[in-house]
Amino acid sequence: MSNLDMIPTVDLSPFFTSGDNEGKKNAKNLIHQACSTYGFFQVVNHGVPIELMTRAREVSKTFFEFPDEEKLKSSPASGSPLPAGYNKQPEHLADKNEYLMMFPPKSTFNVLPTNPSEFKEVVEDLFSSFIKTAQLLEAIVAECLGLPINFLQKFNDDRNWDLMVALHYFQATDIENVGNSEHEDGNLITILLQDEVGGLEVRKDGEWIPVTPTEGTLIVNIGDIVQVLSNDKYKSATHRVVRTKGRDRYSYAFFYNLQPEKWVEPLPEFSTSIGESPKYKRFLYKDYQALRMRNKTHPPSRSEDVINITHYSIAN
Repeated sequence: MSNLDMIPTVDLSPFFTSGDNEGKKNAKNLIHQACSTYGFFQVVNHGVPIELMTRAREVSKTFFEFPDEEKLKSSPASGSPLPAGYNKQPEHLADKNEYLMMFPPKSTFNVLPTNPSEFKEVVEDLFSSFIKTAQLLEAIVAECLGLPINFLQKFNDDRNWDLMVALHYFQATDIENVGNSEHEDGNLITILLQDEVGGLEVRKDGEWIPVTPTEGTLIVNIGDIVQVLSNDKYKSATHRVVRTKGRDRYSYAFFYNLQPEKWVEPLPEFSTSIGESPKYKRFLYKDYQALRMRNKTHPPSRSEDVINITHYSIAN
């Protein structure tokens, strides 16, 4: 089976018009199938302007090509509770990238570059567009799960904790090609805008499936929180980024998040109400995120000691 067969492309245009019930049904069927098996799909006609996506890639590349002293002007403020701003992965880590972490446009956490001059306007427009697309996807996912269309929206109604990261992956060397080690996302829904270099791979049945870049397409994956809420009905996919020889890679990842104080556990609709045991213990979202952050700041020496959502699994 080719990667085109395995990573479906979903046309979201029926959700922006009235009357195309058949188009909506087909889209939901594809998304349900993707979320049930490997947690990844691609979307077109998603509402994010193509021109904005192009401009966003351009300003990101311009920023990351600046000398370090210019980029470091956008480093996180001293004592900041969140690492917003420019960061570079330490040399001892396997992942080889630099990134700029950004929060919602009105957030006080942001440390946005003033050079290039259009950067702030472009990324804030992109952020706002991604929020709208994520809200649409959240409603579709809820409906695919058989939940009321606004169920997840009510559960996840605080947009102050979403974040977006502009990423620059350095080109591969003869001995290293990892850009971002294999992992699952710890949020609800992630939207990825990658450039033509590609490099994203999804693991399915022990094999790595490349997600080929297509102009105008966004990549969507389900995160750990949806997996827990659905009691494993939907999957949080394992994925990684492989760097390319001779070419740097630029991308944006948008993370649709929960508020830190939110408690997470399998919904009764997928556990107790249907006579099935919950597969995860109840946990506080901020506690899980703290454990995941420790994976990055203090990487364990053994890969099996990396904390992921199985940390909260219940042995049945």
